[in-house]
Amino acid sequence: MPDLEIHQYEVAGHLGRHLVLDPRSLAYRRRYTGEPLRPVEWAPKVPVLDQQNLGQQGIRTSLLFEGVDDVDALGSCTGNAATALISVLHSLEALDAAGLSVVDAAAAEAWAIGLYSDATHRDQWNDAAWPAEDCGSSGLGVAKALRTRGLIDQYGHATTAEELAMLLQTGPVLMGMPWLSAFSDPGPDGFIDSDPTWATSPLEGGHEVCITALEDVTTNPDGTLADSTVLLFVNSWGAWGDQGHGRMTIRSYRTLRPEIDLTQPRLDVR
Repeated sequence: MPDLEIHQYEVAGHLGRHLVLDPRSLAYRRRYTGEPLRPVEWAPKVPVLDQQNLGQQGIRTSLLFEGVDDVDALGSCTGNAATALISVLHSLEALDAAGLSVVDAAAAEAWAIGLYSDATHRDQWNDAAWPAEDCGSSGLGVAKALRTRGLIDQYGHATTAEELAMLLQTGPVLMGMPWLSAFSDPGPDGFIDSDPTWATSPLEGGHEVCITALEDVTTNPDGTLADSTVLLFVNSWGAWGDQGHGRMTIRSYRTLRPEIDLTQPRLDVR
């Protein structure tokens, strides 16, 4: 096993991401070389998912997996975020063939839970897996799970705001991040960083979201992204934020960057 950098967070029913960095991934980093950075938006075909309130959605984990009880929530944010992303990459026919419903939110959530289970088994650094332990997963683990399922051909990474913006020109991006308590109560239009004291609020855990849009793009004279540029992401907490979506500025991304990992699962040009 390679020498991984691992930062584990406490797993809860709404949070379950761990930061796992593989130094070999830097070979798949796409460096920014001055390409135009424009506003862009990608629309997931699946409804906004909810990794909580599983019972209310009619989802029984005891029927999805043998030997487990029904639970009302899972730290399956990696699987949820990746489900939203994969629904952008594939046609309706391909998604149907993969068993992912784009019309039934509960069925799509159950599919995301299955993907989460796969991701926990791909996280070979962790002895635990779901089922039956809700142990959380990583962006790296869920990317490996997607590739194993044949749903992606490769995945790349970014480490700067400009590299992230460049990746967004070609498709959505998974973002693993530390989740602070201020983020759980977003401001107008879903801005999680609307509270000027957000950076000093307590850490709740780790979370994975799917960035779907780059908004209000402004560049500095040196070509770097201005701090006011906005990231839009889809969350997996149902009717949270702006109709299930959140926003944050590039300034906040740069503040959190040491604990953020960015992964873009993608298809080869065919």
